[in-house]
Amino acid sequence: MLKRSLKNLITGDRNTEPIDMMMDDREMMPMASSDCVGCGRCVDNCPTKAISIDDNEWRIDLGRCLFCMDCEMVCENRCISEVPAPDYALTREELIFDKDTDPSSVERCFDRSICKRFGRSVAIRELDSGSCNACEIELNNMSNQFYDAGRFGIKVVASPRHADALLVTGPMCVNMSEACKRTFDATPEPKLVIASGSCAISGGMFVKGDVIGEGVKDSMDVAMYIPGCPPEPDRVIRSLIKALRMRH
Repeated sequence: MLKRSLKNLITGDRNTEPIDMMMDDREMMPMASSDCVGCGRCVDNCPTKAISIDDNEWRIDLGRCLFCMDCEMVCENRCISEVPAPDYALTREELIFDKDTDPSSVERCFDRSICKRFGRSVAIRELDSGSCNACEIELNNMSNQFYDAGRFGIKVVASPRHADALLVTGPMCVNMSEACKRTFDATPEPKLVIASGSCAISGGMFVKGDVIGEGVKDSMDVAMYIPGCPPEPDRVIRSLIKALRMRH
């Protein structure tokens, strides 16, 4: 019985997700077509006010988007459809799109001087600034036998003193701000701060709560934004591989 029970714990016989499949598995985001008349139904229905219409110009802030696609369902003229979303952006402004734009164009790499500092591996310390725990569950899955982020040189460390990057989740609650600041200060230079999820990027559903600013960018310098609610493990892995020019 013991032998049969332990058999499933041997990860060597389990298949990981192929890298080709992982790199092609894009999240879909809403995008309006040129047929949009600016009726505003999608704006009124968006729970995080990610969509706006100014002077009949439709715009979406992917840093606020929950990827719920409710806007597509309420559009009477069927002007909103699903398009492949970018995995990440290096600036907050690059996550704001007008209609009929190509969101994938924002995926830029860090400067080669930055990539050279980290080489082919990166050590991550996950920093929870007050999230609902959805992002943490997905990030934990990065290390399981299916995604196996370690095979790409991505590892999670227990201490910020051993980290190359802080992967921050949550909307930066007031009660967590001091702990986050101490964690940031304890992380050695050079370091990257990655805002993972809509809460960390913009405050998400909790932006009107007991939080500091709109996302963690108002508390620390963010080098990379990964949208989603929550971002899937493969999206985080893809983002790190592409942005840091890591070879696989």
